[in-house]
Amino acid sequence: MFQIDSMSRKPVYEQIIEQTERMILTDILNSEDQMPSVRSVSMTNSINPRTILKAYTDLDNRGLIQSVPGKGYFVCNNAKENLMQKGREKLKDLSKLISELFMSGITKEEIVSFIDEVFNEVEKNKQTGGDTK
Repeated sequence: MFQIDSMSRKPVYEQIIEQTERMILTDILNSEDQMPSVRSVSMTNSINPRTILKAYTDLDNRGLIQSVPGKGYFVCNNAKENLMQKGREKLKDLSKLISELFMSGITKEEIVSFIDEVFNEVEKNKQTGGDTK
């Protein structure tokens, strides 16, 4: 389920968090789906169980998954909506960035063209199952 890049500078727990968020947003993981057990992820990927537990605890704190004692971790009912709201809040950062780009002499047409390119690439990757980053 998780594709861990041991050569990445990004910590393993962050890779698990990002991949879980992406799977929720792309409907690979849906509300009330059970997450793989800490033990199975640990054995499959040769990762320390504490690392996986750290990622799952962080996801739990973000309201994306929840622990059910004796049963495991499950995707929360509103996980996708929480992530989508988090994405919408980033529009404020984009507004500031666009203002800075404009002040740097980048035209509206260049910005729109670049946004179109990014959207096309993301859509293409989404259709082929590729990475969007």
